[in-house]
Amino acid sequence: MVHKSSLLRLVPETAPQPSTPPAPRRLGAVELVPGLVRAAVVSMAGQVLDRTEVAYDAAGATGEDIGQALTAAAELLAAHDLQGVGVAAAGLVDPLAGLILEVNDVPALHGYPVAERLGALTGTVVRVEQRARLQVLGDRWFGAGRGRRTFASVSTGEVLGVGVLYDGEVMAPPGGRSGAHMTVSASGERCTCGSRGCWKTLATTGWLRSRTRAAGLAQASLEELVRSEDALAGQVVEEYAHNLALGLVNVQQLFAPGLFILHGEAREGGERFRTLVEERLREAVAFAGAEQPRVLVGTAAVDDVALLGGAGLVLSRL
Repeated sequence: MVHKSSLLRLVPETAPQPSTPPAPRRLGAVELVPGLVRAAVVSMAGQVLDRTEVAYDAAGATGEDIGQALTAAAELLAAHDLQGVGVAAAGLVDPLAGLILEVNDVPALHGYPVAERLGALTGTVVRVEQRARLQVLGDRWFGAGRGRRTFASVSTGEVLGVGVLYDGEVMAPPGGRSGAHMTVSASGERCTCGSRGCWKTLATTGWLRSRTRAAGLAQASLEELVRSEDALAGQVVEEYAHNLALGLVNVQQLFAPGLFILHGEAREGGERFRTLVEERLREAVAFAGAEQPRVLVGTAAVDDVALLGGAGLVLSRL
């Protein structure tokens, strides 16, 4: 027979406390382009939770200047427990070594060990890839490319490039080129890379500024030029759209991605600019048997596709 006092001693004096839920996982992302370092903390669902950016002098920067800009941006990342950091870098990169091999507009970045430096600053694993290659991952995981196995993601503005997803695979070698230096005009202007007629010489903000001056127009953004009722401004906008389409025509001919998602400066041109690019693209390529090319323009207030691509790189490795 068991006494009542014995039964009471078998009952715990206090109920077990519920365990603390694990902290939500976070992804780190960095975008490193001429003159600017952007950093963000991103949720697993692609929401940017915190961000910062640090400017530097692209042409005159030293390695120490680059290091200071990275240090300032890394303060945000170091304050979080991250699964890793993905770096979307302009130029040519070596993903295995974590190096930026060459950026024509930033001599100080040649051979720069960005993964090693950021890893030491954040205490986590850092991976680096070419910006255009990661941009298409940003659209694939979190953007307008979700649910598609083939499409192209295009960066416009001071930095030009295109990433292509073909049948679920990114069509570029690791660290590969962005397409900015494909030749679109045999007798064109000299590019920063030393060649002539690169796509970059005709379809970036630098060209737009130069063309606006040559037309005798006041310096204006693409948005202002589109809104202007001046016929000459309209001509410059149309020329800029056609120049951008020159490179996209080559991409469509090679890979037939069908969908082109424009980011960066092209967003300022709104529906008119989007239509001009799409019409030119459709005029210049035969799409019999393939999806008719369409152009979308990102509409978010802040275009984070490269940062989301960096987060996507980490996510792909988890």
